[in-house]
Amino acid sequence: MARKKNKAAEASEILPEKKPRKIVAGPIRDKERTKRRLIATVGKVLQKYTYAGLTITNIAKESGLNPKLIYLYFGNLDGLIEEYILEKDFWAGKLRTQITEFAENPKPVSAQDTNDLFQLQFDSFLKDKSMQRIIHWEMGVKNKLLRKIAEDREEVGKSALDLISAQFEDTDVDIQATLAIVLGGIYYLTLHAKNNGSTVSGIDINEDEGRERIERTIERLIFRDFEDAKKKKTSKGKK
Repeated sequence: MARKKNKAAEASEILPEKKPRKIVAGPIRDKERTKRRLIATVGKVLQKYTYAGLTITNIAKESGLNPKLIYLYFGNLDGLIEEYILEKDFWAGKLRTQITEFAENPKPVSAQDTNDLFQLQFDSFLKDKSMQRIIHWEMGVKNKLLRKIAEDREEVGKSALDLISAQFEDTDVDIQATLAIVLGGIYYLTLHAKNNGSTVSGIDINEDEGRERIERTIERLIFRDFEDAKKKKTSKGKK
């Protein structure tokens, strides 16, 4: 009898220990999945119908979800659209990362840093059809939500401009005006090229040769202003 008990005890010792079941779903995970699905659907609807088609009905239909979930997770349609735009917006996302890197690295922001930032913006905007539609929407429609998002974008951009402009103190070189022209040019050229395939001043940025000409000019404008500021500071120091 004792032997049987010992064998039973030994068998129980070698049995694999039961692991707790992995939770593959739950209220929190399901909520996040649903939110991601709704946010992604905004982009699909924007591509399919343009901004005029961004309605609760269309988003619910494309996502296959109950429209009440939009109100539950985002408050209203504007809340959902804002969440989507903030995810897509270069100046709200990638630029924040760049500003953090600038702030953590105490060296002055250089012409190369500035050029890299605006070349990245040009490349990102050229490839992102959804962001092109958003900027086009902002330009053509008076809308409180879009105004708020544009102002938020400006606020983020101001942080970057403050870091860049610090290199131009005590000079009359207006780097902010130069960068405004660069950014405006990026938007205008891209919207023309991608919406109707047209050229601007004979330049087609849908072609490599045209795009590279614009990239070189952006670089030349930025480096020119940094060089001018450096010369003016040097000449002031000699007086």
